[in-house]
Amino acid sequence: MASRFFLVSYLTTYAASLFLLLLMWADHGRGVSFTRAWRTASQLTGVQVALVVLLVLVIAVLVTPFQLGLIRMLEGVWPRRLGGAWGLNRQLARKRKLEVAAIPTSTGPAELWRAGTTGLRLRMRYPLPDHLVRATRLGNILAAMEDRAGRDYGLDAVVAWPRLYPLLDTTTKAVVDDRRTTLDTMVRLAVTVFLTALASVVVLADDGRWLCLAAAPLAVSHIAYLGAIQAALAYSESVQAAFDLHHLAPAAAFGLSRPETSAAERTTNQQLCDLWRQSIPHPFNYATVELPGDMSAGGNT
Repeated sequence: MASRFFLVSYLTTYAASLFLLLLMWADHGRGVSFTRAWRTASQLTGVQVALVVLLVLVIAVLVTPFQLGLIRMLEGVWPRRLGGAWGLNRQLARKRKLEVAAIPTSTGPAELWRAGTTGLRLRMRYPLPDHLVRATRLGNILAAMEDRAGRDYGLDAVVAWPRLYPLLDTTTKAVVDDRRTTLDTMVRLAVTVFLTALASVVVLADDGRWLCLAAAPLAVSHIAYLGAIQAALAYSESVQAAFDLHHLAPAAAFGLSRPETSAAERTTNQQLCDLWRQSIPHPFNYATVELPGDMSAGGNT
């Protein structure tokens, strides 16, 4: 938990704060001079340094609960004005191109391989129904994960994941956590550095060509967003694998009998998801055997 906080929240906040402090010390109302910035930094007392570190820590703690909101913002879900018609239509057009390209034009091995890899790209990057398509690439990758993960087993990933995650074995959970930390770090970095670029424009507004320094955090923000896209692909793959390996775990944790067929499993899981999503009760047939001490063991395929 401490390492996650350091990577996701503190490190990004510290880097942005340091960059802005250097700009303010270099500007100081008399033109930009990094010699002046270095002189100011070297004259800081131990108490002043401790106060800066404490301030950065407080800011990092305060913004931590807003991590999900930052992801939703880059997904184009919130605020809604960011998920405008232009971005949505652009993503739908990209999806249409992939759908066409995923249809093989011949039965040759090379063509089937090309169409198959395109189909995989389509499934990884876009949800199946058009109404779930979002206005950004990051949003569509995560929407595809929510649409695809657990679907073959009758599980709705959105409501099933909070129940499935505590039942994962140690190795699977470690992989999921590591990839989620990477995703959160890239998202936080992209947003924080973008805001830093805007603040840099304000600081350097009267310094002429030095205003170009604001382009540096903008470039870092763009690179971080591209990194978030790759991290989202890796994270969605690990979540899908978690459902594949532990799709029996939620029913077992509820004390339900192990289903004899895949159709019976889908029916049971759909009933569980209806219960979790809409509080629709169902007369489940509970197992007569005593539940094992390790619930995750009963969830392995």
